[in-house]
Amino acid sequence: MDNIENNQFGGQPQLKRGLKSRHITMISLGGTIGTGLFLASGASISQAGPGGALLAYALIGVMVYFLMTSLGEMAAFMPNSGSFSTYATKFVDPALGFALGWNYWYNWAITIAAEIAAVSLIMKYWFPDSNSIIWTILFIIIVLSFNLLSVKAYGESEYWFSMIKVVTVIVFIIVSFLMIFGILGGEDPVGFENFVVGDAPFNGGFLAIFGIFLAAGFSFQGTELLGVTAGETEDPAKNVPKAVRSVFWRILLFYIFAIGAIGLLIPYTDSRLLSEDIAVSPFTLVFDKLGVAFAASVMNAIILTAMLSAGNSGLYASSRMLWQLAVDGKAPKIFMKVNKRGIPVYSLMATLAVGSLAFLASFFGDGVVYMWLLNASGMSGFIAWLGIAISHYRFRKAFVAQGNDVNTLPYRAKLYPFGPLFAFTVCMIVVLGQNYTAFTGDDIDWYGVLVSYIGLPLFALFWIGYKIKHKTKIVPLTECDLTNN
Repeated sequence: MDNIENNQFGGQPQLKRGLKSRHITMISLGGTIGTGLFLASGASISQAGPGGALLAYALIGVMVYFLMTSLGEMAAFMPNSGSFSTYATKFVDPALGFALGWNYWYNWAITIAAEIAAVSLIMKYWFPDSNSIIWTILFIIIVLSFNLLSVKAYGESEYWFSMIKVVTVIVFIIVSFLMIFGILGGEDPVGFENFVVGDAPFNGGFLAIFGIFLAAGFSFQGTELLGVTAGETEDPAKNVPKAVRSVFWRILLFYIFAIGAIGLLIPYTDSRLLSEDIAVSPFTLVFDKLGVAFAASVMNAIILTAMLSAGNSGLYASSRMLWQLAVDGKAPKIFMKVNKRGIPVYSLMATLAVGSLAFLASFFGDGVVYMWLLNASGMSGFIAWLGIAISHYRFRKAFVAQGNDVNTLPYRAKLYPFGPLFAFTVCMIVVLGQNYTAFTGDDIDWYGVLVSYIGLPLFALFWIGYKIKHKTKIVPLTECDLTNN
């Protein structure tokens, strides 16, 4: 039985399947494109060299591909807005599902706060003397409007936000390679000249690559939105696998080609790559090199689009997760109420309120509270990925243990069990290595350890607290619930 299409709650309207194939395909295509690619990629190349950055992003890309195939298998079979929270509850332990759900909700609520702050800074580029409150209110109105209208309105807005980002990256890659071969830009072909300058293509050895490895993981966060959107997707058994199949190619095209192009056109020794100023984004530097007028303003507008997209998706994902937690009895019942258009209004408002309060915290005590909130959410995405890998490993085993044929699955993840085990291992290395430098000095930097790893004890508190209160146990494979109730 499907939670979304069946009236289970005394005639209470439910979420609606309003997302079409093109919506989730574009959402999955644009999900990973943001400041990680537009801004952070330059610092990655500077620190590890072009070859080191490519290696780090490629390895993380493979991990994310396996995670998405794992999530895709479960989402196509059991489309649910609670996604990996629901899957962990059914296939692993209800306590893990509870902790994953609240962890993910918190992560996106704080992300909204970060995007609110970032949008104000972006607008100051054009309007330096303007009041930040104006842009803050405008941002909130825009993302709230898209989410309040209908799930189709959210899908349509995200489709066009993602389209802008996708087109930008494709144009960038085409232009870059034309410049590399001397077809554009009026200069001699660059070729592989910058790839072998100094200590390139690898700079700083293994530790430098490992450091980029962590940054690359943050860049790819958001791909798991595919699992949340499955709950409101038309014909998920067909459309979810279609979106999953595009994951590998988008990783290859967007990150590997873009970072390769930057590494070939700009020497990793160029100090501008380390700047977080949009005026010297690696994309801006390349377009400037080509002679594009107002390159910084164009990229500023595109990054603004990326931030609106992140806030839009964050509000959508977190409100649906809170709705599902309420449906599952793991959050107050008021949050499972939806209006006639299938929008969980109370969940939306509660999420936006938390995000706005977190943003306001940045104005008090020199932003200390805000920074702690951000640090606590920093690890949440990786924890969610660990949950996906564990849930899929157990799902497939439970599916077979209960006498089912894997060939009957709407979509089957390749290379099981290697895929989820590989993803789990790599993700665990990223989680544990968040701030390895805190342990490498003469004395352990305990403050650095606390700031970096605060997300882990918070997650453990939710997990263990629920487990003790409800006395939950790991669900035996033969008793895992394979129905979508």
